Amino acid sequence: MITKQQALDYHSRGKAGKVEVNPTKPCATQLDLSLAYTPGVAQPCLEIKDNPQDVYKYTAKGNLVAVVTNGSAVLGLGNIGAAAGKPVMEGKGVLFKRFADIDVFDIELDTQDPDEIIKACQLLEPTFGGINLEDIKGPECFYIEETLKGTMSIPVFHDDQHGTAIISGAALLNALELVNKDISKIRVVYAGAGAAGIACAKLYCSLGVDPDNLVMVDSKGVMYEGRGDSFNKYKAEFVRKTDRHTLEEAMVDADVFVGVSVADTVTKEMVKSMAKDPIIFAMANPDPEITYPDAVSVRPDVIMATGRSDFPNQVNNVLGFPFIFRGALDVHATAINEEMKIAAVKALATLAKQDVPDQVAKAYGEDHFKFGKNYIIPKPFDHRILVWESTAVAQAAMETGVAQRQLDLDEYRQQLGLRIGKGRVFMNVVHDKAKRMPKKIVFPEGDDARILRAAHIIKVEGIGQPIVLGPTEVVTRLAEEHEIDLDGIEIIDQVMSPDREEFAQRYYEKRCRKGMTIDRAMWTMRDRTHFGIMMLETGKCDAVLSGVKADYPKTIRPALQIIDLNPGITRVAGLFAMIKESRLYLFADTTVNINPTAEELAEIALSAANVARGFDIEPRIAMLSFSNFGSAPFPESRKVARATELVREKAPDIMVDGEMQLDTALMPEFMKEHFPFSRLTAAANVLIFPDLNAGNVAYKLAQRLGGLTAVGPILAGLSKPVHVLHRTHDVNQIVDMAAIAVVDAQKQYLN
Repeated sequence: MITKQQALDYHSRGKAGKVEVNPTKPCATQLDLSLAYTPGVAQPCLEIKDNPQDVYKYTAKGNLVAVVTNGSAVLGLGNIGAAAGKPVMEGKGVLFKRFADIDVFDIELDTQDPDEIIKACQLLEPTFGGINLEDIKGPECFYIEETLKGTMSIPVFHDDQHGTAIISGAALLNALELVNKDISKIRVVYAGAGAAGIACAKLYCSLGVDPDNLVMVDSKGVMYEGRGDSFNKYKAEFVRKTDRHTLEEAMVDADVFVGVSVADTVTKEMVKSMAKDPIIFAMANPDPEITYPDAVSVRPDVIMATGRSDFPNQVNNVLGFPFIFRGALDVHATAINEEMKIAAVKALATLAKQDVPDQVAKAYGEDHFKFGKNYIIPKPFDHRILVWESTAVAQAAMETGVAQRQLDLDEYRQQLGLRIGKGRVFMNVVHDKAKRMPKKIVFPEGDDARILRAAHIIKVEGIGQPIVLGPTEVVTRLAEEHEIDLDGIEIIDQVMSPDREEFAQRYYEKRCRKGMTIDRAMWTMRDRTHFGIMMLETGKCDAVLSGVKADYPKTIRPALQIIDLNPGITRVAGLFAMIKESRLYLFADTTVNINPTAEELAEIALSAANVARGFDIEPRIAMLSFSNFGSAPFPESRKVARATELVREKAPDIMVDGEMQLDTALMPEFMKEHFPFSRLTAAANVLIFPDLNAGNVAYKLAQRLGGLTAVGPILAGLSKPVHVLHRTHDVNQIVDMAAIAVVDAQKQYLN
């Protein structure tokens, strides 16, 4: 589990919190400022005054959602107050942005009075395109949402109610199809009568469940007539006349169990008593009402979903709210109605039955996903959800009359496909691939707190099996000082290691004709970087990451001395994955080769293409120069042109062209107009620079001034994974590099 300190550091490091506001228009000149504010700003103000709908044209309202809470029911923490709930609301904003490119202001209201929350939201209507109510306790949450939906002309959506209902509703439709049961005839038992439980019951009835065939259980047992309780009006709708008064009795012959309560509510005996082909949605978090292994151990015919990612069929609310709001915002909807929710349900259910792209399956370490009992809802990182679900929601809004804007759905699908590109999800995909086949990673710099924190995260998240090098006493003392849990992390003191003599002998044999003596080899194995790379060479680990405390050459030189190059490669190359929003590029060579020849440039391009394909990216390579296809014929540009020819000769299946200027490589329409003969039919995603000056300056310029995220350096060309860390890397960047190293090692393993 993550530690308290790790969580606190994450939220406090650098800029406090998780979100910031950035301008979307230039503000660099006096003209820019005059347009952004006075006097230019008066013009859109007057346009909006005359035509209120123009607020969507001239302001950010159409892409802005308020996440509103009073902190009265925050996660599993209870009524902790508005300010204490703010980290969760910021996190919700991150998810909105990450999955659907929606901007969020989180609004924490310091009141327990539902009427004050209602009034505050109503007053905010001119600012926002929609309101997401979050972590407000019941039954007040029902009253607040109900009132706001009846009085406001923008979408209001309480995710705690509807999110779980929508995602599990999609799972229910598909599960019933697999077991060939009629939704109108199934008997459903709900454990949990809070916001999520009641919302699930209502939505399932909208999908076709007979209200007379459902039983709801709260903390006191079955909600039945004559129980003696004074049920609020929201619970009262689900009170039934029945002689079954306990959950155990209710479960007998039930077709479906829906759990939104607490852990360990359901026993194996209860599962045994259910009808043939039972469906169990045990969605309590973090621990379900019954675990997946326990349920399948007594009922192999069960179809099961939980809220956990380590079991099949995760019911994750992130499959819903970002995409529902995306569709609602894009048609300027006045509400999120029942038809829009059902459209979201059916879109998710239908998507799960489509062929799953290989890149999605690979992200989860699978060869292929296929519709069946272990795959009844899409995976959160399936990029198609944005297109399918948001389009369905937008269409339902238009068909039911709550849309103020009509869209061409074909064009809209294309726009959504471009909105969230591969660059944004690149590292998430890499992390998930790493988790499916973790490898042993050696960190020679065990005396650095960043390394130890990263090692802990890598271990906890299952990315790899970290091994840190250094004196045990020093490493453990440093971990204690920084409150880092090293449980399960191997610590090796290379000086005292019994492997040191064997490593020295192997190193001597590799270097004996290059001035190496056995005594010097023995002494060299005191160096942790050399020792770690010898662990890699001898198969005692799968990857090495080093460099946060050493100069770049001090890390790369031992790797070049010990690890063989890939067949057909004469030198290694350094690459960076450069990521910003929907754009992802590989830059090479950025760190190793100072002035490569044409032959070496071709090798660099081929190595970069291999790296791209290792991360499921089909390479489109631009060989860069100051010249466009012979426009400036100098030795430097001719070298690049020759390198392009060599790449084509060695790998005719790769899309590559050059020599060309950088802007040409990134502007396919310009390329098509001026250079129609070019083999690049789309913008390049692998950029090969003519020398180290150009490559190193380019990636740092893109990072520091362009705002791109630089992930790397990734060493390409070695037969085993050694990657170099930077002195400036923070813990998250080290974890990212570890995930890349693991995926690299997986590729070596599979080969």
